[in-house]
Amino acid sequence: MPAPWFSVATHFKGLSEVHGSVNNPQIVEMFKVSGHSEIKDDETPWCAAFVGACLRLSGYTSSGSVGARSYRTFGDDLKQDPKRGCIVVFWRGSPTSETGHVAFFDHDEGDNVTVLGGNQGDAVTIAKFPKSRVLAYRWPTVTAPLPTTAHGHRRHKFPACAESGGYRHR
Repeated sequence: MPAPWFSVATHFKGLSEVHGSVNNPQIVEMFKVSGHSEIKDDETPWCAAFVGACLRLSGYTSSGSVGARSYRTFGDDLKQDPKRGCIVVFWRGSPTSETGHVAFFDHDEGDNVTVLGGNQGDAVTIAKFPKSRVLAYRWPTVTAPLPTTAHGHRRHKFPACAESGGYRHR
């Protein structure tokens, strides 16, 4: 069975930022679903919000942070044996910097890993990254109730997606 959060993530492929003073409400909603309703724009780095929202919308906990490296110790460590849908944490700048990127593993391509992630070229895309930049492969383990709105409804600005039990953009 595929990872439910990966199924949710695939439904967001193509979702992109709106450049200029207008924000994509679905990206802003990802911040909200992942626990950061204080962020109201799509210019704030949102790769971790994307991962967090996909996890939450599939009934799993997130790291609770908008920092990509917060997923470095999240869930189970897969060591150097990634499986489709696992979380991949990358370094950015340098291996010891605080910055990074986080996405979902799709497949291996020699010296690269191919991932599905948010904020890759300001959109949800499939992209390749060098394996030399991988800090961790992690597998979510803790389930959680689906997120609700302030009124207790399980409906967000993502129309329901029957196939995965999660949500998708149109």
